[in-house]
Amino acid sequence: MKTTALIKGAALLTALFLTGCDSEKPVDSSEDEIIQSESTENEYSVTLSPNMAQRIKIGKPKLVKIVDTLKVPSHIEVNQHELARIGASVTGRIVDVPAMVGDDVKVGTTLAHISSPELTQAQLAYLRAYSQATLAQRAAERAHQLLAADVIGRAELQRRESELQVFRAELSAATDHLRMLGVGKKGVNELAKRGQILPSVSITASRDGTVIERNVAVGQVVKPADQLFLIADLATVWVIGGVPEQDVSKVSEGQQVEIQIPALNNTKITGQIIFVADTVSPEQRIVTVRTQVSNSERKLKPAMLAIMHITDAPKIHLVVPTGAVVRENNRDHVFVAQDNNQFILTPVQLGDTINGVRPILKGLDKDQSIIIDGAFHINNQRKRAGLD
Repeated sequence: MKTTALIKGAALLTALFLTGCDSEKPVDSSEDEIIQSESTENEYSVTLSPNMAQRIKIGKPKLVKIVDTLKVPSHIEVNQHELARIGASVTGRIVDVPAMVGDDVKVGTTLAHISSPELTQAQLAYLRAYSQATLAQRAAERAHQLLAADVIGRAELQRRESELQVFRAELSAATDHLRMLGVGKKGVNELAKRGQILPSVSITASRDGTVIERNVAVGQVVKPADQLFLIADLATVWVIGGVPEQDVSKVSEGQQVEIQIPALNNTKITGQIIFVADTVSPEQRIVTVRTQVSNSERKLKPAMLAIMHITDAPKIHLVVPTGAVVRENNRDHVFVAQDNNQFILTPVQLGDTINGVRPILKGLDKDQSIIIDGAFHINNQRKRAGLD
């Protein structure tokens, strides 16, 4: 203890001497930087010199209203409610493909033409049914005339009318078969009128939109199970994100979000959460959320990356400024004030930084005074004093 007192005395005399020599220059006293261990039993307890104590800021944690924002990696997808997958209605060979990727189409627009033996057989069956139904109709009309002339009995009329009903049912079935194979009402009428077999039928768009996929070429043999075209209305798109399971309580349907698009110079748009998944991805431990946004200018492209900013409801938190926090042994600490300029480096649990402050989760209450500015410098001096 005597040695320490002598060192302090010598330092003080040196400081006074330097002050007398040049009073205009700031004092660079080593005593201002000295941090003494209060006890060798507690390496985290320090006492500041009076000058040093004046150069730091001491305060208490504050209660503030914090709005927490989640940043969720996301991507843009086609609105699945505005999507149509187009295939062939019959097994056959593609003879023409006028539609290209990027084309805007309307309902009924021809995308391709297909020729098929099944189509030919169905047309022949229709023509037979049409012919039989026509003959049966004439026979029934003739029977009515003969019955009126008392040439045939009522039983014969009923027989012919029964045959007409059967042939009409067969004609209706043949017509439905052609419609299933892609022959439209106009094509069926032309077939009945001219009796000429159609060499091919059209594969048409079932909705308005843009062709975003084409998986067919001339000469290709296709089946009804094959997806040939994908048509989407891109006036609206989905933004899909994955929220970590520990944060899913902060997300709900109807919540407004801000979406940042890096590919468009970080353009920000607003959207609304329309879906929160009921399950957690077992591999990534995330919950899928979905928003729907307008895309009238078609700038948002499916598969673009995005960042979804989900703002939680404001909450009151006890916080400390980031300048009060130091890292020691991979833990957050603050210097808690004691008496006589003594401070103890105390471990605390803190939340993530929000607007320059960190929420207190555990280890500190609102009545404790702490170093709120200069803690990092004090901790460096504490470590240096420990080495000395």
